[in-house]
Amino acid sequence: MSHTTIVPFIKWAGGKRQLLDQIKERMPKQYNRYYEPFVGGGAVVFELQPEMAVINDINRALVNAYRQIRSLPEAFLSAVKALDGQMWEDGKAYYYMLRERYNDKLMKEEFDTELAALFVFINKHCFNGLYRVNGKGLFNVPYNNSRLLSVDETSIREISAYLKKIVIMEGDFEVACAEAKEGDFLFFDSPYAPLNPDSFESYTKEGFDIESHRRLARLYGELTQKGCCCMLTNHNTEFIHELYGNQGYKIDVVSVKRLINSDAKKRVGEEVIICNY
Repeated sequence: MSHTTIVPFIKWAGGKRQLLDQIKERMPKQYNRYYEPFVGGGAVVFELQPEMAVINDINRALVNAYRQIRSLPEAFLSAVKALDGQMWEDGKAYYYMLRERYNDKLMKEEFDTELAALFVFINKHCFNGLYRVNGKGLFNVPYNNSRLLSVDETSIREISAYLKKIVIMEGDFEVACAEAKEGDFLFFDSPYAPLNPDSFESYTKEGFDIESHRRLARLYGELTQKGCCCMLTNHNTEFIHELYGNQGYKIDVVSVKRLINSDAKKRVGEEVIICNY
């Protein structure tokens, strides 16, 4: 079925845009419901646009942005346009003022349209579109010197129309998959295991540690037993091969460009695409 091309509304660390062709060619030919428990920027779900889908993330501010765009696209657009239109001559000072406002709302748990607009503005004007918080849960990524507009209006309206058809969840990946049944397709793009085993760095303050990776591998096995089709991406590391090797899964190694590394020489790496079918 043909559908409108949808471009993700944010840049996200580990986003799957460059792997889309590799993912699509390995997908099951048929499936019932689609699950994406670590949706991030949504590159895969927006490319596939399955009619029955469940998307989830543990990042509350990210999920709030999805929900605001789904329910209140025009209010969201107005709020973002206001932020773009009021940008000071000193873009850096403006960015840090809005970052402080964003963090203040985050601490007060004001998950509303304004927070969604701030979230997207900051994403487009922070270094490499990186979402990183400190120990207190405050967003702390510096300014990227951009004065570009934060959103494309047409794209936001298309995203909103699609999101109205699907389920958006917020929380733990296991809970998001609880209702998966035989014949469903699950795509797992969790926070990646570090290339250096000593540096487990979290992308939300909840963290995704070694035990989380082990829990995900156990879930992958349970879903396999249920007859679900599962695909998982991660770094090509010894740890990931320990978790998923020797279990009959198909493990393909693919080359990728790593955009979020300040050292350009380290921007080419290897990832794995693991399928249970």
